[in-house]
Amino acid sequence: MTMTLLRYVDRIVNIKMLGLVVIVMMSSSICFGDDNGYITISNPFTRKAPLAVPLLMTMSKSKVEERLSAEACKTLSSLLEFTGYFKLIDHAAFLENPGVKGIDVFKINFRNWTMIGSELLVTGSILEKNGDVTIEFYLYDTFREQQLVAKRYKGSDKSIRDICRRFGTEIIRKFTGSQGLFHSKIAFVSSGTGNKEIYICEFDGENPVKVTNTKSITLSPAWSSDGTQLAYTSYEKGKPDIFIKNLGRGNVTLLTAMTGTNITPAWVPGKHDLAASLSFEGGQGIYLLTREGKIRKRITSKWSEWGIDVSPSFSPDGDNMAFVSKRSGTPQIYMQHMDSGRVKRLTYQGKYNTSPSWSPTGQKIAYSGVSESKFEIYVMDLKTGEVEQLTREAGDNESPSWSPDGSMIAFSSSREGYTRIYVMTSSGTDQRRLLFLSGEQTNPKWSPNIFNN
Repeated sequence: MTMTLLRYVDRIVNIKMLGLVVIVMMSSSICFGDDNGYITISNPFTRKAPLAVPLLMTMSKSKVEERLSAEACKTLSSLLEFTGYFKLIDHAAFLENPGVKGIDVFKINFRNWTMIGSELLVTGSILEKNGDVTIEFYLYDTFREQQLVAKRYKGSDKSIRDICRRFGTEIIRKFTGSQGLFHSKIAFVSSGTGNKEIYICEFDGENPVKVTNTKSITLSPAWSSDGTQLAYTSYEKGKPDIFIKNLGRGNVTLLTAMTGTNITPAWVPGKHDLAASLSFEGGQGIYLLTREGKIRKRITSKWSEWGIDVSPSFSPDGDNMAFVSKRSGTPQIYMQHMDSGRVKRLTYQGKYNTSPSWSPTGQKIAYSGVSESKFEIYVMDLKTGEVEQLTREAGDNESPSWSPDGSMIAFSSSREGYTRIYVMTSSGTDQRRLLFLSGEQTNPKWSPNIFNN
């Protein structure tokens, strides 16, 4: 392999809702849509819904319950604010305390909440006994004085965050009709140990954990459809090969042992097959592999003059595959129909476009492209061909990855000097750093929602 190819591959694998959301307002109140929800992730300029989350009512008035009430309030507020859908009302503005007055619809003076601009209100109670907790949560539309969601949860005093995630998911489902993202995780590469290893954190950057220990260069994490397995590229055997880690059992298997370069794995949606870029036949082409590493077929055509085909990304239904190819002379993004083999070039703007990531709806592809010598994140509408630039003049922005509900995009950026992981809404608003670790963080990959895990 030439040094030019190595540099190119290194760039490829290291690639460096809100809108809220049309909430239709009627008489200063949130207006309901159909049973599928009433938030549409389309307009980045619609304002966020004002939401109040007071402390939970403590049933036995113990110090432990007071502490857990404060933890639940802070956690649920943080989860909901993260989505970009809501604006949290400061507790200092509250005119009443549901934890004292009462938490059900008959005891709440809704005018006290509408007067401070809160259109949504969460109340609840907590009972703790011998380390076990029972939490009730209620969500109200304050203008309609109507209960929207009511849930009761039981768990341990260590399960507050999980309970809040579950109730937060109910809120998002009520508003959008989707499962949201509270049960998803993000895999990424970090150099904090001195080597590039893969880590996993929760959707909001909490609880980062190192999941590989190759003491080498490890890149390109890829989640299986059920979120139980992670494929990745590692140089631990002296050259780039693809490995799979079972996240439940912890065991690691070598998927590819062919000669040459084996990189950029991607799982076929709903199946145990993977696509990967292999060079054992000479050129860098994309192949379909079984979970055991057996080659089913070569997906991209074998034309040595085309050079390199890498970075496969499948549509949600698995019918089409986006990938990066140098067949036109510079790296561009193409789409290939899996059955017919028909190929269509997607990107024409710019001379360097990489890292395609298919949206969960199948309607859009996010990617990274060079603009005025900097990498920026773009989103292409596949129906219209229109391209929207989401990042601008803030370092190099690369490796976009969609959240499972399509409301957010994770990406890496060098805007603060070192490359870190950031998130933004799918419209490009609310860009912020996800987590704080030593070293550099790159290659984010958002998981599906992982329930009961």
